[in-house]
Amino acid sequence: MNSPVSSLRILPAEIESVAGGIPSASGGGFADTLRGAMDEMGQLSSQAETKVAGVLEGSGGDVHTALIAVEKADLSFQLMMQVRNKIVSAYQEISRMQF
Repeated sequence: MNSPVSSLRILPAEIESVAGGIPSASGGGFADTLRGAMDEMGQLSSQAETKVAGVLEGSGGDVHTALIAVEKADLSFQLMMQVRNKIVSAYQEISRMQF
């Protein structure tokens, strides 16, 4: 399972291709990366809900794995909120610029 942070990493090869004006080989832009990270956050959230439901139903779910799943979902949500805050901040700064 990939972590939400690993999909947001920029590899040196991607930096060189962007700096050279050539699009990266993956063809994905910022919106695609963001959409993928949000989808992965949703998956982590649903996995956490499933594990917690398993513990509450008494179907043999382990409390520790449920807690770890909940923490992973919480951390990915916090990461996405910080990314959203940075995007909103950048938009507000651009809108304040005078051309």
